[in-house]
Amino acid sequence: MPIDIQKDDLQTAIQKLKARENTLRQIEALAGLGSWEVDLRTKKSIWSEQSYKLYGYEYGEIEPSLDVFLNHLVPEDLPKAQSVIANVMKSGKVEILECRLQSKEGIIKDVLITGQVLYDEDGNAIKLIGTTQDITELKKLQKHTQELAELLEHSSNEVYVVDTQELQYLYVNDGACNATQYSKEELLNMSVYDINPLLTPLKVQELQKRALDSNTNNILHTSEHKRKDGTSYYVQSYIHTVTYNDKDAYVIFDTDITDIVDLQLKHEQQSKILEHIHDSVIAVDLEGKILSFNKGSSKLLYYTEEEILGENIEKLYSSKNTLTPQELIEKLQQKEELDFEAYLIKKNQQEVICDISLSLLRDDEDNVIGAIGYSQDITDKKIVQMQLQEQRDKLDYLAHHDVLTNLPNRVLFYDRLEQAIVYAQRNNKLFALLFLDLDQFKQINDSLGHDAGDIVLQEVAKRLTNVLRAEDTLSRLGGDEFTIILKDIEDSNDVAIVCQKIIDIIKEPIVIANNALHVSSSIGISIYKQDSIEAKELIKFADTAMYKAKEDGRDNFQFYSKEMTARAFERVIVENALRLGIENDEFIVYFQPQFNAFEDKLIGMEALVRWQHPEMGLVPPGKFIPIAEDSGLIIELDRIVMKKAMKQFTLWYEKGLNPGVLALNLAMKQLAEKDFLDVLETTMKELNFKAEWLELEITEGDIMTNPELSIAKLNKIHEAGIELAIDDFGTGYSSLSYLRRLPLDKLKIDQSFIKDVLESDDDAAIVQAIISLGKSLNMRLIAEGVEILDQKHFLIENGCENIQGYFYSKPIPPQEVEKLLLKS
Repeated sequence: MPIDIQKDDLQTAIQKLKARENTLRQIEALAGLGSWEVDLRTKKSIWSEQSYKLYGYEYGEIEPSLDVFLNHLVPEDLPKAQSVIANVMKSGKVEILECRLQSKEGIIKDVLITGQVLYDEDGNAIKLIGTTQDITELKKLQKHTQELAELLEHSSNEVYVVDTQELQYLYVNDGACNATQYSKEELLNMSVYDINPLLTPLKVQELQKRALDSNTNNILHTSEHKRKDGTSYYVQSYIHTVTYNDKDAYVIFDTDITDIVDLQLKHEQQSKILEHIHDSVIAVDLEGKILSFNKGSSKLLYYTEEEILGENIEKLYSSKNTLTPQELIEKLQQKEELDFEAYLIKKNQQEVICDISLSLLRDDEDNVIGAIGYSQDITDKKIVQMQLQEQRDKLDYLAHHDVLTNLPNRVLFYDRLEQAIVYAQRNNKLFALLFLDLDQFKQINDSLGHDAGDIVLQEVAKRLTNVLRAEDTLSRLGGDEFTIILKDIEDSNDVAIVCQKIIDIIKEPIVIANNALHVSSSIGISIYKQDSIEAKELIKFADTAMYKAKEDGRDNFQFYSKEMTARAFERVIVENALRLGIENDEFIVYFQPQFNAFEDKLIGMEALVRWQHPEMGLVPPGKFIPIAEDSGLIIELDRIVMKKAMKQFTLWYEKGLNPGVLALNLAMKQLAEKDFLDVLETTMKELNFKAEWLELEITEGDIMTNPELSIAKLNKIHEAGIELAIDDFGTGYSSLSYLRRLPLDKLKIDQSFIKDVLESDDDAAIVQAIISLGKSLNMRLIAEGVEILDQKHFLIENGCENIQGYFYSKPIPPQEVEKLLLKS
């Protein structure tokens, strides 16, 4: 029982730790804050998910490092960043760096980076930790605030901030100085009485009372200002109560209205102000008859005052509008004020969109006699808004769809998957999640280029769309990975039918630049709620099943089973162990001798990799080669084998031994590498390995993936004096026209035909045909997998002189090979 309590305590602690970690990640996301650390001993870095997002990457998409950070900096900020990093390493103190970085998508971001070095007990620097915060919006806000401050400072209007108690000026802008002819220093030592000659303490009290009584805390006031030279002018003051430097204050916005006051001496103030403002001002009676029409209205609608006075407002009001003029007046009488947008019609019948503020028009006795409308032309503004909305809609589409195929992307897929789960739960339905991956797609990109790869992906998307129903969801997650949500399925048989259709339609040739590409697919399937009711698990299980489909030879589909999870976990462990094995130099080379069967003479050896694992012992290639190929580690592994095998052969030749020709397997991924030939020639030169000692074997299937590229690259290798052999011949689908053009020296008969050559007439006929074909093309022949004497005799009788297999020797380590060489 105590043990169970300890387990419970541990589980609780783990749950709390996970909860805290989730809370931290949420806080990081809300703050736009990413955390990171750099191990100063191993140079390896760890980024939080938010750190990846700051740089525009998916979590785990790249290997984080200090170099990645420096490469994303804007070039102008790089020296500053390097200087701060140097200071951090010297001082050990917290350092702050404000700089700009360019994300993966090319977006420039302002970031604030805080970093500090951690030390061990001996004072050695062991770790650099810190945070990166996106302050782009803050910088924009600071800039906007600065711009507003500059606008206020340089406004042509006068702006004053006045202490409410002493009535001393606390702030004045340039406009105030220009208008009054006083300097800022002079004004800040003055009170409101100094430039307002008509202002009295009693008037101040009245204004203060109005400010206190006003619901909006704003008041308007007309006053007279006296300049330094003694002249005066009239201002319209807008007074508002504020807090300034922890003091109660008034902010006063003064506009010079001297011209308006002059006009007031001749005409009524209200009519003249309305007449001269830029906005359209139109007054109507309760029947809609136009009573007044200012110059702003003429400028907007092209009518003169004489042409329009007395007409009904309906003449200017478009039928597109929701409410009629009469309905607006009725609604206005209920609310007293209306703000709305409407279409108005110009004299030339062109329509404009206007922002209209409508108020009741009253007589001297406060009776409602009509309405007055203030209109501004916002047509251009509405066009810009519509364009912005279109851009927002486009950006929203791009955020949820794959640009290449126009299919839903990862973001929209997750949303659709959650919707499918909710729908299935509510309606007690089943649905299937398909995880589809194109087989050997990387080879198309490597050999034909990404443009060809894009065409393949677009064609696959089109074919999949044609197979699926409208209610199903097809998404592209990225690369050559597609997901499909099949809704409302009855049972697994429904899913199998659809999957087989997909398998068949994808296998149909895709023609690009007169090249017919044969593409296949592997599909993994998970079923809601048979396998899980959680989105993440359904995805993981479908992905696991897809890898099982690949393991079973590709070009098929697999339903998820619990056993697959354990196998997938084992696969991950092996891949990680492979990487460590490469780092720790755990791979050794065995050699299988090749003999001339006519003379029983050693002619060469095939180099075969073995994994000398420190715990598992000697691991056979079948356990790790497929994983190395899928993960891309096969390239590094092949180069290790190449270097070790060449080095061993050179040592044997230097000792006076004759190991013959070294046969090395050449993976298509290795051949597709741009620097392969350079690496090969450099390695041979460093090890004093001669070209005539080497034979490269490439499988028939790899060659036919892209025969034109294979011909070009293999020709370069052959021109370097290196012999070439086609491995596993007879198991693929070679075109004789291509085979004739390939610079091949040898055909290697696959062991699958040799195994039953004595019992199977078909296998015997195939072997005889391959031998005849090889001889007709002037190629040497070698058969692999020969285990018994009768198989050897069959091959000799049919003209195949060279043999490899257990009949002579299994693959053996170098020390046993050397004993064999000493005897021969």
